[in-house]
Amino acid sequence: MKYKYMNKNWIYKGIGCLIFTTLSVSCRMDNEREVTTTEVKVSSKDQTVEKASSDFDFLPSSTTNQIIEHEGYILSYSEENEQAEWVAYELKKSELNYNNNYFKRPFFIEDPKVSSASADWKNYRRSGYDKGHLCPAGDRKYSKSAFDETFYTSNISPQLHDFNEGIWNRLEQKVRYWAGKYDGIYVVTGGVLDENLPTIGDEDVTVPNYFYKVLLDENDGDYKMIAFLVPHRDSDRPLYEFVVSVDEVEKRTGIDFFPKLNDADEVRLEKNSDYKNWSFK
Repeated sequence: MKYKYMNKNWIYKGIGCLIFTTLSVSCRMDNEREVTTTEVKVSSKDQTVEKASSDFDFLPSSTTNQIIEHEGYILSYSEENEQAEWVAYELKKSELNYNNNYFKRPFFIEDPKVSSASADWKNYRRSGYDKGHLCPAGDRKYSKSAFDETFYTSNISPQLHDFNEGIWNRLEQKVRYWAGKYDGIYVVTGGVLDENLPTIGDEDVTVPNYFYKVLLDENDGDYKMIAFLVPHRDSDRPLYEFVVSVDEVEKRTGIDFFPKLNDADEVRLEKNSDYKNWSFK
């Protein structure tokens, strides 16, 4: 009888251990499911865009509601025009230290993140226009992946060769100069996508008549802003002759460039077309 009683005790103990183990495994699996759910939420598209927006504090408004985030820039894609209405990025002083990185230029390819598909590069073939970068490859030399992403067709716009290699290139170089001088600046750039513009290719890629750059410098809570509106043709005129108010570019594009600035600063900065605070040496 004692032997049987001991057997029962061991049976009861075994059942208890089994129940405890089952509950422990169940709890651990529930915890793992909770962690996985949290990770999915953090990596969701909306959260990614929100995170990018907080990293880049002054993203413009989007008239197309198709905002795409890449490693080195963010854009608002216009399917109607088969290009970005704006490309925005921060050009840090430290990122200018990589000019000696001579990466091999990749082929232009469609942007894998554009849900409606960005234009095929073949639209530019024999069109008479360059594939003009909006975020320049030269501004993203700090990594091969960031450099390569500037060759997505969502980041290019049809540009006349003399314009692309001429005044537009001079303006890009001046932006790098200011990024070094002012310890980094925010850049927003694109073509003015008016109605009834000429197009190229089978996908009717719009050819802008004007291109713009809007720059913002922040230094310990003090801001200064400058905007350029450049006709789509080469020019030997000095860059400061193309300075306009941000308000003017907003009227031409329908874009609100710095909606996160407080209203008083935004109104004051965007109506001003004075360039005296920016060095044109």
